[in-house]
Amino acid sequence: MTEENLHEGESLRKVSGLYKDWFLDYASYVILDRAIPSVYDGFKPVQRRIMHSMRELEDGRYNKVANIVGNTMKYHPHGDASITDAMVQIGQKELLIDTQGNWGNIYTGDSAAAARYIEARLTPFALEVVFNPKTTDWSKSYDGRNNEPIDLPVKFPLLLAQGVEGIGVGLSTKILPHNFNELINASVAHLKGRKFQVFPDFITGGMLDVAEYNDGERGGKVRARARIVQREKNLLVITELPYSKNTVDLIDSIVKATERGKIKIKKIEDNTSDKVEILIHLANDVSPDKTIDALYAFTDCQVSISPNACVIVGDKPMFLSVSEILRMNTDHTVSLLKKELEIELHELQESWHFASLERIFIENRIYHDIEEVKSWEEVLTTIDAGLKPHTAHLLRAVTEEDIVRLTEIRIKRISRFDLDKFKETIAALEDKIEKCKYNLAHLIPYAIDYFLNIQKKYGKERERKTEIRIFDTIDASKVAVANEKFYANFAEGFIGTSLKKDQFLFDCSDIDDIITFRRDGTMKVVKVEAKTFIGKDIVHVGIWKKGDTRTVYNTIYREGRDGPYYMKRFSVTSITRNTDYPLASEKKGSEFLYFSANPNGEAELVTVLLKPNARVRKSRIDIDFSELAIKGRASRGNLVTKYTIKKIDLKEEGHSTLAPRKIWFDETVRRLNVDARGTLLGNFKGDDRILTINSNGEAKLVSFDLMNRFDDEYLVLEKWNPEQPVTCIYFDGEKGIYFIKRFLLDHTPNIQHFVPSEHPKTFIEQIITVDRAQAEIVFAKEKDKQREPETIIIDDFISVKGIKAIGNQLTKSKVKTINITLPEPEELNPGFDEVEQNEDSVAFIDHDIPDGDFPEEGAIGSLFEE
Repeated sequence: MTEENLHEGESLRKVSGLYKDWFLDYASYVILDRAIPSVYDGFKPVQRRIMHSMRELEDGRYNKVANIVGNTMKYHPHGDASITDAMVQIGQKELLIDTQGNWGNIYTGDSAAAARYIEARLTPFALEVVFNPKTTDWSKSYDGRNNEPIDLPVKFPLLLAQGVEGIGVGLSTKILPHNFNELINASVAHLKGRKFQVFPDFITGGMLDVAEYNDGERGGKVRARARIVQREKNLLVITELPYSKNTVDLIDSIVKATERGKIKIKKIEDNTSDKVEILIHLANDVSPDKTIDALYAFTDCQVSISPNACVIVGDKPMFLSVSEILRMNTDHTVSLLKKELEIELHELQESWHFASLERIFIENRIYHDIEEVKSWEEVLTTIDAGLKPHTAHLLRAVTEEDIVRLTEIRIKRISRFDLDKFKETIAALEDKIEKCKYNLAHLIPYAIDYFLNIQKKYGKERERKTEIRIFDTIDASKVAVANEKFYANFAEGFIGTSLKKDQFLFDCSDIDDIITFRRDGTMKVVKVEAKTFIGKDIVHVGIWKKGDTRTVYNTIYREGRDGPYYMKRFSVTSITRNTDYPLASEKKGSEFLYFSANPNGEAELVTVLLKPNARVRKSRIDIDFSELAIKGRASRGNLVTKYTIKKIDLKEEGHSTLAPRKIWFDETVRRLNVDARGTLLGNFKGDDRILTINSNGEAKLVSFDLMNRFDDEYLVLEKWNPEQPVTCIYFDGEKGIYFIKRFLLDHTPNIQHFVPSEHPKTFIEQIITVDRAQAEIVFAKEKDKQREPETIIIDDFISVKGIKAIGNQLTKSKVKTINITLPEPEELNPGFDEVEQNEDSVAFIDHDIPDGDFPEEGAIGSLFEE
């Protein structure tokens, strides 16, 4: 055989073409048949096959998971491990599968027991909502031996309820789970033509910021947080987890953050079982509020999640929003309900048709006409002829199949024929037909009723578990633990964390910014490093915070080598790192003669001594920095003198010149702020406190530090007035009557309890923190008698007593309501901060000024010279 004949009938193809086709086939298979769910039933293929297999085996009892997995392998062309994992994931979502045995722990991340040890069956919800063979489209399984559903006829937005993650070739999907009842409410709103909005809800609870959710589309994100509460002074407890994290992940991230020095904890314990409980023990000198913020900033207690709603629509992947998916699911549910009604109507009409034929056949004794007929064809013809005079009212023509069914009626049924019972049966069928037609004509109300019925039957214990909240932005530099010791070599101009033989300055965080000032009037801000060269003659090193307007720098400097002397006060709120800023003057020879850094805007009094000079009338000048306005760092300042300064002495330490801080409480993020967001609490000075009172009768005084957290719900959250009595009206559950008491709180950081009764039915009715309030008591009706309401002025009714006092009985009669009338609020009076001077913030600079180094001419420009 020749080479030409050998290749006859064969064609040549390039290898690149083969790879291209194979890769496209593989990519299409992974996307359509493995990784991405269908928008209509919300299942990936393996999940759909598991559910179909469970329905096949369903008999009301539990089945071994191993048996279910084995049966599923008839439909799924992959191994049993992948089927088991997928089934466990469905079971842990507690919606479709009723589980028995050890199915793992979503809180701790523990895996489920082997498939041969655990059991499962479908939940009533799944049986009602997911399956209906009459409305299912089928296709052949991978080996052609069995039929499997193309999509299960799910009549519920299941995709959004369960959520899904998957990675295909070139694309991925991440749809977050949503709340069962909220999805139903949204579906009903869509059917009614109203707007709706749904947000994720996680079985692990926690808190969620959905400000950037973007309706679940690509590009959006959510932030999830663990719920952290302060149980005791030095004990924090994590009670709920952020989505996608378990206790092992969380503890591991906390330990790593501790090792990196980002947070400071003594000990961590995991007591999680059926509920999450991670105990974090703190040292005595650690702020619980600051530690909570640090946990959110540096550990997995806060995670950012980027949703990506990619689904299969028909036979193509599409990127949709959550609202679009819900509308499609709801509309699909309506179409399935319509199809079910149409099928039901057809079946009812067929039942009515044959029941009517059966009545005609028996009532008119047509069965007697076939007694003498010998052939099958004659039997059918005889019956057909006997029926014709009586079938005008039927819905359709009589077929041969109908006649065959009539011949199969047993003699026993004919002999027991009851006309009245037949009429009742036909009437009942007619009622059902009319109802079915009515539902078809009013399909949207029918669908709404369907959703509401599902909610009534299965939504009772499916309340939202994840709290929707706007998160405050945590500045990591403010909450990071000071995990580094910082040193400086002032003479040689080096600073850093490795200069342990040089002068120790302060503790700082490794993410802090360090501000430095040199004698030549130059400022520079750098990051914390092991060793950084700043320049010789450093006069001040400190931690710098962006936007800090309360730290004020006071300085006296010389402009140029022989220039005049100026003084100024300034803040540094923004900079470019590693950039030299000339604060004195760009002229050569400029330098600081006096410098102080004041964390609360202190303004000291200094004495300037001039060198002897014939032109100088007064050689001693007192300068009060409080008389200078705080300006920008680039300002020149005010002239001190044109004559040579010999020495500058601190005469008197200063007090803050800054006004009291106006503090607001933002209810949305439940944090304090100075940006006028939320409710104004007042003007706060150094020792002022915020009073919080909760419904358990616990009063607490906290500082107005912006880092404090107020995550609990409070009856009172306001600026504390030590001289203002607190009024409490409470119901004593044990005695069954209302009491009223007035008391003053002690200036202590400890929690102060003021409700004496611990009876479970005791509750606080009102908390009042103003004078001259009035209480109107509306009484309940007793023995057909209605007592007139009484009004009391609280201050006159009861005097101020101790916090432990029971108080006075408000009334012995049964009370319907208590209405409180408050006087008009008084205007807030501003005051001044009183903050102690930090002695370490003052730097004196010694100068050796040569004799005769005086300006020869020039007018006297200082306001302090005579």
